[in-house]
Amino acid sequence: MATPVFLTVDTEFAWRYHAAGYDLDTIYMRSLEPAGVGLTYQLGELARYGLKACFFVDPMPAVLFGLDPVRRMVDTILAAGQEVQLHLHANWTGATRGDHGATFGHFALYKYSLAEQVDLLVQARDLLIAAGAPAPIAFRAGSYAANDDTLTALASLGFVYDSSHNGAEAPEMSRIGLSPRQVAPIERRVIEVPVTVIEDSPGRLRTFQLCALSVGESYDALEHAAVSGHAAVTIVSHGFELANRRGTRANMVHVRRFRALCANLAEMRDVLPTAHFADRPDLPLDRADEPLAPDRLRKRWRQAEQLWSNWVAERA
Repeated sequence: MATPVFLTVDTEFAWRYHAAGYDLDTIYMRSLEPAGVGLTYQLGELARYGLKACFFVDPMPAVLFGLDPVRRMVDTILAAGQEVQLHLHANWTGATRGDHGATFGHFALYKYSLAEQVDLLVQARDLLIAAGAPAPIAFRAGSYAANDDTLTALASLGFVYDSSHNGAEAPEMSRIGLSPRQVAPIERRVIEVPVTVIEDSPGRLRTFQLCALSVGESYDALEHAAVSGHAAVTIVSHGFELANRRGTRANMVHVRRFRALCANLAEMRDVLPTAHFADRPDLPLDRADEPLAPDRLRKRWRQAEQLWSNWVAERA
């Protein structure tokens, strides 16, 4: 049986650009279209390789900036044949335009009560639909900062999937009551589709994310899932992740990782087909899938690559 792959892209305004006091156009470009390797570039590469991806779009900046920038995100994604699902960074609810980030709501969704989370999710869902997206059925909390109340809220609103559980971020940020090693989909009021993690070193987990894993680690994680017959693989990226942290130049380490990931997924499509949540692929539940085991040599290679990324690619 094939293992569906959810290639997910958290699509959002980066708070750091609002806090820096940039105008709306600059915030949009550095968050969504930085240095020619943002949303449009990524959608083009996905099309070239014939891959599906889910773009978790955060509509909450509309509270400050209106719907137009969110509509632009949604239109760009849908025109490329990819899907839009719901993302939510709750801190935008308390933000003030032009104050350099001095005011904000709670950054972690779990800090809100169940009733408050329902209200926030309704607001975010309605903004996303108003921006032109189909009614979302899947959700990811900003910074993975969800808890079990989040799942109760999502179920009450008719959502089918959540993808907020990330064992590498538990229990500090990701607070859904599951084992950090839970990588297989599991029914938990809704179907929880955890972010895939690997075991970086004994007892320490690392997110399957473009900026976190080397090309070799990503390939080994995919191969491990295919050979082991995992129920699903969930990969994370961001619209701004292929650029440097200032959004001014491409980070070629991350660009090469993205291209290699696309090429590997295309090559493995028979056993690891990419999927949209809207496809509602068959997901065996409650499986005992295990993260990729640690490998010292693989880790050392990634650490060297990360050093190059941080000290050279970021400053190029």
